[in-house]
Amino acid sequence: MSLPATESVGKIPVFDAPAGGHLRADMLRAYREAGVMVLRNFASLAACKRLRDRAGELVREFDPDHVKSVFSTTKQNQLTDRYFIESGDKVRFFLEANAFDESGKLRQSKENSLNKMGHAMHDIDPVFDEFSHSAELDRLAKALGIADPVVIQSMYLFKPPRIGAEVVCHQDSTYIYTEPESCIGFWFALEDATIENGCMYFIPGGHRGPLRLRNHRLEGGSLRTDVLSDEPFDEERKVAAEVNAGSLVIFDGRAPHMSGENRSPKSRHAYSLHVIDRRCHYPADNWLQRGPELPLRGLV
Repeated sequence: MSLPATESVGKIPVFDAPAGGHLRADMLRAYREAGVMVLRNFASLAACKRLRDRAGELVREFDPDHVKSVFSTTKQNQLTDRYFIESGDKVRFFLEANAFDESGKLRQSKENSLNKMGHAMHDIDPVFDEFSHSAELDRLAKALGIADPVVIQSMYLFKPPRIGAEVVCHQDSTYIYTEPESCIGFWFALEDATIENGCMYFIPGGHRGPLRLRNHRLEGGSLRTDVLSDEPFDEERKVAAEVNAGSLVIFDGRAPHMSGENRSPKSRHAYSLHVIDRRCHYPADNWLQRGPELPLRGLV
């Protein structure tokens, strides 16, 4: 797939990745206006392949019969699942909702049945650690207003062929909540992401709206969701973020985004980091918590 050599696709600003992660003033203006920005060719294809290969090794070591845990933004079946709640300082696997047939067997290979892997590869696994920490990422985060950036979680997103599930419109700050809000998403395309295989969509400028939910708040050992605003997302304004492998999509924690189903024969692997400001308050009732043996680290 080849994107046009322009500075925008629809209303999502698109730029070639700046040398050393040094954002220009026009890039910052475009990001602040849209709440999202694409940096093409940020990661090399070789680096993308290293992550895909390492993910494949980890998947081969995973036994799905031991844990049939499902991640879904539509049904939220995992709300009482300790496997999910306690994954903030581990590497765990989450299967697609449609991974199993009526008899409880996988419909397709283990590798093509996973929704995601998370949430601490960036600290635990050497290959993901190397990719996730760099002076370039640190400069990006600081240029975007994060005074003391730390990585709170990582996710490897499989979006498998034929059964890759829809992700409904949401804001990441509802899950990664700080006071004041500071969450920024770094989403790396490890394969080409197209409409056909379930690319992301954004509502440019939607980050200026209210935070709708406080999701996955711990209360008495269970998770609950607090409604902060009932203002609907203007999904008619959504724009597809079709990007080539190696592209980095950066977006504000309030930026409404979603992704479609993947019914194509091609996967859509991606890797994402959520960065917050260490100077902000991180509530003790956030679902994602880290044990004392794995303290938060910066981007360098």
